[in-house]
Amino acid sequence: MSPAQPTGDPAPRDGRLPESVLKNASGRTFSLYVHVPYCSIRCGYCDFNTYATDDFGDGVGRLTYAQDALRELDIARSILEASGVAPRPMHSVFFGGGTPTRIPTEDLVAIFQRAQEVFGLEDGAEVTTEANPDSVELEDLQALKEAGFTRVSFGMQSAVPRILSILDRTHEPSNVPKVVEWAKQVGLEVSVDLISGAPGETLEEWRTSVEAAISYRPDHISAYSLIVEPGTKLASQIARGVYSEVDDDQQADMYLLADELLHSAGYEWYEVSNWSRTDSTRSRHNLAYWKNQDWWGIGPGAHSHVNGVRWWNIKHPLPYAQRVRQGDSPAIAREILDADTRYMETIMLAVRIREGLETHKVRPEGRDQTHWLAQQGLLEREALERGVIRLTRQGRLLGDAVVRDLLV
Repeated sequence: MSPAQPTGDPAPRDGRLPESVLKNASGRTFSLYVHVPYCSIRCGYCDFNTYATDDFGDGVGRLTYAQDALRELDIARSILEASGVAPRPMHSVFFGGGTPTRIPTEDLVAIFQRAQEVFGLEDGAEVTTEANPDSVELEDLQALKEAGFTRVSFGMQSAVPRILSILDRTHEPSNVPKVVEWAKQVGLEVSVDLISGAPGETLEEWRTSVEAAISYRPDHISAYSLIVEPGTKLASQIARGVYSEVDDDQQADMYLLADELLHSAGYEWYEVSNWSRTDSTRSRHNLAYWKNQDWWGIGPGAHSHVNGVRWWNIKHPLPYAQRVRQGDSPAIAREILDADTRYMETIMLAVRIREGLETHKVRPEGRDQTHWLAQQGLLEREALERGVIRLTRQGRLLGDAVVRDLLV
């Protein structure tokens, strides 16, 4: 089961946005997120809005997803026009999930093409799809490249079969270098995702995974610490004693090891859990989130944000499809962020990235904490002298504590 629907104020059935979204819109980038909720199986640690079901009845399922996404894109066009929001070309596009490559490649292409008709596309925009290493063939990657996709992000998670089994991943470790090479062959940028801290994972097993990822020479590597979310299969297994609790100290050691190995291999961190070979291969789509820019989310459960207004679609694919087929917005609820919430989110997000946060954007009581944080080794002194709050390696381990101190 996917987690419960988030709560908020009811969203209007026509999806119309309040006038506040018009303020200073021209200075903000606009991105598109497409949520494809279908998976071959549901991984035990996953709490995303995903389903290992192909057919929900009433003509709703994996093979009809694209038609409903196309309908939602047309609804989005109407909402923008009715709300008086001038169209802005897409800065980035990201197909996530779920497993986007569980739907036919031609469906991914059709959605992307309609999105370009609706919103337009910036020159040099980044266009990414996530994929499992066993969910694509060379021909799929070639077709995506020819359609204008620029990047693929593979869910590697681990190079150790035992760990993949604990995480319920379906691919063989040997799939990863094969698909990475295919993606390079057709001219796509490549990112791989790793997860550290699976129950019982040793530091040497983690080293094996990081070194394997480096050996494939992707353009970008993400390394996330496993969070055991309530209600997941893995949380239940830990509660029953099937697996041990995730060890926080071990997680910290794994992070430090990953950063050391990645730095030595020429990857530089630009966000707490993300490293890239060059500035140009950073994930521009995720940077748009961390910089609080605007994005429109398509698909069941997708979230959107435009200039302080956040809304989210109904989560289950069946009522989602029923709404868009009636021409209604699938948005179920929304919130209009007040000044304090926007300030808090700006601090929380900006501190995570290497670019950092300019000290003048922090309220005086928070600025008073910065020199103490630097003395504790959590902020870079040199950057602070230039008026920028930037985490040290130790600070990245304790980023939540730094944010709390800045928000006093």
